[in-house]
Amino acid sequence: MKRFRPYFRHLQPVRGQLVLAFVCLVVYSAASGVGLPLLLKKVIGPVFDGARTRSEGEIAWLVLLVPALFLVRGVAGFAGTYLFQLIGTRVLEAIRLDFFRKLQVLPLGWLQGQRAGDLTARALADAQQVQSAITLTASEGVKHPLTLVAAIGFVIYQAVAAEGVTLALVCLALVPLGVFPVRQAARKVLKRAQQSQAEMGSLSAQLGESLGAAREIRAFGLEEQVAGQFRSTSRALLSAQLKIAKYVQLIGPLVEFISACGVALTLVYAYHKGLKFDVLFGVLTALQQCYEPIKRLGLLNSELKRGTAALDRLETVLNEPVTIADPATPVTVARLRGDIELRNVAFAYRADTPVLRDISTRIPAGTVCALVGPTGAGKTTFANLVPRFYDATSGAVTIDDIDVRAMRLADLRRNLALVSQEAVLFHDTIGNNILLGRANATRAEVEAAARDAFAHDFISAFPQGYDTIVGERGASLSGGQRQRVALARAFLRDAPILILDEATSALDSESEAFVQAALKKLMAGRTVLIIAHRFSTIRDASTILVFEQGHIVAAGPHASVYATSPLYKSLYDLQGASV
Repeated sequence: MKRFRPYFRHLQPVRGQLVLAFVCLVVYSAASGVGLPLLLKKVIGPVFDGARTRSEGEIAWLVLLVPALFLVRGVAGFAGTYLFQLIGTRVLEAIRLDFFRKLQVLPLGWLQGQRAGDLTARALADAQQVQSAITLTASEGVKHPLTLVAAIGFVIYQAVAAEGVTLALVCLALVPLGVFPVRQAARKVLKRAQQSQAEMGSLSAQLGESLGAAREIRAFGLEEQVAGQFRSTSRALLSAQLKIAKYVQLIGPLVEFISACGVALTLVYAYHKGLKFDVLFGVLTALQQCYEPIKRLGLLNSELKRGTAALDRLETVLNEPVTIADPATPVTVARLRGDIELRNVAFAYRADTPVLRDISTRIPAGTVCALVGPTGAGKTTFANLVPRFYDATSGAVTIDDIDVRAMRLADLRRNLALVSQEAVLFHDTIGNNILLGRANATRAEVEAAARDAFAHDFISAFPQGYDTIVGERGASLSGGQRQRVALARAFLRDAPILILDEATSALDSESEAFVQAALKKLMAGRTVLIIAHRFSTIRDASTILVFEQGHIVAAGPHASVYATSPLYKSLYDLQGASV
């Protein structure tokens, strides 16, 4: 229960509904624990006693009280449960929103170490399980304890009034035994719930990976292999779920058996003592009302254990430290010039594996700078330090002599535009994908940006034009079209710093010609970092930085670097590039 208390803060906006739901459940509990046994005693006695002292009209009114009580009990129970379900959906929405927001600010290095499908399962299935646990705790955790207390109180009152303390002790002797199967089952459920949630995450991850690699799976004939892996994980999930079901479903029969033993013990005692039927009936009804809450609380306890297992997986993300954040007292910046400098910068994804070592360089505003070197030399890492996708392990990265860590992230990144090797488009319209560059831009500005990117003509050729849905990751567009939409986004952003991660490497010759023309226009007057894999793309670079094993081993224009750097010369000659 304590584990869920921090999340009860999400109930604050619905305090009124929470109070109303609580009142409804108090009415339900009173009607179940006291009202029902008392009413049955008062009705059964007059109807079946030998004296038959009541008139037919009085008996009719007494009998009508039975459905009336069940109506009140039913309405109160329904209203309370429904309100708690309504409140629970608010809690679920808030938890999922907290989880999603946390994912947006966690470091890229952490996210890249996770499986997207597993994170999806946490956001959906685990959050749903936590919501269920909180809702049941708030409703069942109120209703059944109150019913149990009311019923025990009625049993004690009736038993003492009719026969003395002995009958009360006989009736309640077996009630504590009902708790033991509940506790044992809960321990088993927690262990299996943790396994089940983990297997659900793995299953979701495998599904996401197979959908993302559909072409490769078919090309290499891996259909049966991936189906076998999925089947294996699915069976492990099924096994865990069946064990949870076994332990949960055992609670009811065990508590009912103990309840039956209690009733039998009470009947034997009542027979020897010659208790009247109306007294016995009221006591037995109340006694039954004692065991039903125990059974329901046992199921609730199992649900709490499953919720705890799900919460553990959510809190792995929610409690992950945010290492890339706004400073406590940020420096306010507007539009930057784009003068980039790195001073004695080192960086490592893992402490024992440095990626950049003692990097010091200055890239003046308006410079087109190409980052060149073999795979793993540190080019992309260098570029990722500028927008603070990562923070330097040591040293400082500055723009216009301001440390990037001293700026608000929003201010810093508003001054940058990124065009990746694979253009990322969202499942939305072409117009809205371009608007990601600047949300408050007008339609005329969007179209102007598309013209600059040589995208307006093909966009206008679609029946819906700029309102065309591009599909997931832009699936309805060709590679060249996606890249030009991404360039239009960069044009609309109009940032002083531009990062190009080999924006033309995956394009055909015709598309590359369009993109190269757009890039030339886009780079004019900006500070540009080009992460170069193909040397034919750096013909417009005024400065080249050559990376090797985390060091900058050469810097300068092409002719100078080609003449002085054996590494650059070998890489350049190997590709046969013409710059």
